[in-house]
Amino acid sequence: QVQLVESGGGLVQPGGALRLSCAASGSIFSINAMRWYRQAPGKERELVAGITRGGIANYADSVKGRFTISRDTAKNIVTLQMNSLKAEDTAVYYCNYNALRAGDLAYRDYWGQGTQVTVSS
Repeated sequence: QVQLVESGGGLVQPGGALRLSCAASGSIFSINAMRWYRQAPGKERELVAGITRGGIANYADSVKGRFTISRDTAKNIVTLQMNSLKAEDTAVYYCNYNALRAGDLAYRDYWGQGTQVTVSS
């Protein structure tokens, strides 16, 4: 069984910063991409940022220049540093790993339970 657990969400004022982390536990053999998604009330889940096994990062246009994704491959951890937060960044943030579990034959997506980020004065 593979479990992802996010941490670091909370309430912050506009212009503030938060750092989200996602840690994986279980029998993981290998991880391809690590991603962060978010879902605001009444909206579809959207991709915020992703990072490949080789460390190449990509971002949604709405967060470019403000968010930074990074990964610690040895520890199976991905982080999202969020700066200059805006009210429109308010959402539940989910981490996602495309991973190969020990004993499996194919990679699959695993999801965390989500962490709330609220940007408000």
